[in-house]
Amino acid sequence: MTPALSWTIAIAIAYLLGSIPVGLLMAHSKGVNLRAIGSGNIGATNTMRALGKPLGITCFILDVAKGAIPTLLASLLLITHPMTTPDAWRWLAVACAAVAGHMFPVWIRFKGGKGVATGLGALLGMWPVLTLPALAAAIIWVIALKATRYVGISSCIAALTIPPITWTTITLGNTGALPLWEGAAPLTPFLAATALLAAFVVFKHRSNIRQTLAGTERRVGAPKQPSENTE
Repeated sequence: MTPALSWTIAIAIAYLLGSIPVGLLMAHSKGVNLRAIGSGNIGATNTMRALGKPLGITCFILDVAKGAIPTLLASLLLITHPMTTPDAWRWLAVACAAVAGHMFPVWIRFKGGKGVATGLGALLGMWPVLTLPALAAAIIWVIALKATRYVGISSCIAALTIPPITWTTITLGNTGALPLWEGAAPLTPFLAATALLAAFVVFKHRSNIRQTLAGTERRVGAPKQPSENTE
């Protein structure tokens, strides 16, 4: 099998794995129409609202795994050391395919989730180049959530911090100040991909941003309102 064919298969598998609508399937198994509850979103937040905290956390973990598994497996195709720019783009294509699968799943007419958990998993799986930026973004998400109690806004804040943290990590890693790898990791592909991912996350949360500005977005822990339509 040629390297080009191997990467093509890896990208296809990443999309198909990412497109598995975990939250929707979990809700369906309980006789619940997730599309008719809360935001109608199929992600972990709405799953938690519909099915409770334990199943919501399970959905989150599985959505993270949808991103982490294909990128971890794709790392086996990185046979050149140090990593070349073409290989970096191919690896990132696998990560983006997993996130795109979650956001635009072929099985449910391309109407999927917002990509935060799967995006986190995809970045965590790109060890060690994007693992640290992903962990830092997760910590920032927790801090932002505690400060604002808005899931959507916290997700946007965390996503927007990933590109500058990626720039810092790779720059320090390439200079040896942060000894994560030998040689030099290509900066441009990872910076461009994380910027694209951040833009996608913000785009998918545009309704949450509008509702927050209008004062109608429900905070975490606030009583449910039958009429609200939030993440």
